[in-house]
Amino acid sequence: MLSKNLAATKPLTVLLLAISLPALAQTNWEVTKTLPIGGQGSWDYLTVDPSTHRLFVPRSTHTMIIDADSGKTLGDIPGQKNAHGVAIVPEAGRGFITDGGGDGAIIIFDLKTYATLGKIAAQPDADGIIYDPAVGRVLVVSGDGGTLMSFKPDINPASGKIDTPINLGGKPEFLASDGKGKLYINLEDKNEVAVVDFKAGKVIARWPVAPGGSPVGMSIDTKTRRLFIGCRKPQKLIVMSADTGKVLSDLPIGAGVDATKVDQGQAFASCRDGSLAVAKETSPGKFEIVQTVKTPQGARTMGIDPTTHRIYLPTAEFEPGTTGRPAMKPGTFMIVVVAPHS
Repeated sequence: MLSKNLAATKPLTVLLLAISLPALAQTNWEVTKTLPIGGQGSWDYLTVDPSTHRLFVPRSTHTMIIDADSGKTLGDIPGQKNAHGVAIVPEAGRGFITDGGGDGAIIIFDLKTYATLGKIAAQPDADGIIYDPAVGRVLVVSGDGGTLMSFKPDINPASGKIDTPINLGGKPEFLASDGKGKLYINLEDKNEVAVVDFKAGKVIARWPVAPGGSPVGMSIDTKTRRLFIGCRKPQKLIVMSADTGKVLSDLPIGAGVDATKVDQGQAFASCRDGSLAVAKETSPGKFEIVQTVKTPQGARTMGIDPTTHRIYLPTAEFEPGTTGRPAMKPGTFMIVVVAPHS
């Protein structure tokens, strides 16, 4: 009787398994094309404008604007010492570039003509930058200064000054907003997330990222209120509650992560070793790496167009090297496009 019951339940078990497996693999991602760009300079954070499908890519001393479909260079903004990131504010018709070189600066440019409108003084090592409509400010972190800087997007480009910086008590790398006045900032040297109440102008909590360490990539799913934190030492994608700081999952990823992004309930971590980790919630409160996309070496940062669900990763070909970071081969800069495969 027992063996018959087991035999009877076996088809049901197989059927349930067959139904559940496609749910885990319902979206497969793959490299669909590569856009050859060329030009000189390294790169850092890539920003996507979903309304125009344009890519803003800092290249050390200049920032390129690229058509995401064709790869055509639409503009090139010169005059930076060490460009890191770009924030765009379409309603203001402006874009903002962090220049971490020298004393630090923010370059203001026109979104239509790409003409430079002016430059405002910032703190040294101006790095990660976002625009937060909830607080009506462009937000910038200073790695060397250990601060969060802010200013209104309509700031006077000739005489404007940043707001009084907020001390973070550590070396920030990147940041995310919950859209309700709270900011979450990775402190790479402290192995923690600093939670900032912008209205109060201060850090209100410090959350460890253990078992991860050296956190750099930061993004948030505002619907589920989860933070996705890319850590380098150890190599982990940390999923954290944006309400309590509780670590919900710690997932293994590749070496040299620099960015994390969220799209349609999935999280992504781009790594220098040529891997793009794809994570999702497979059961309530449990996350897993459901796919690792092979990408070219050096594709450590990325941007996502939420309207097309395409991921753009800047990288280049490299000279063979035995120690340290290999040198880029001249003229080989490219944008790798990863998209869902139906």
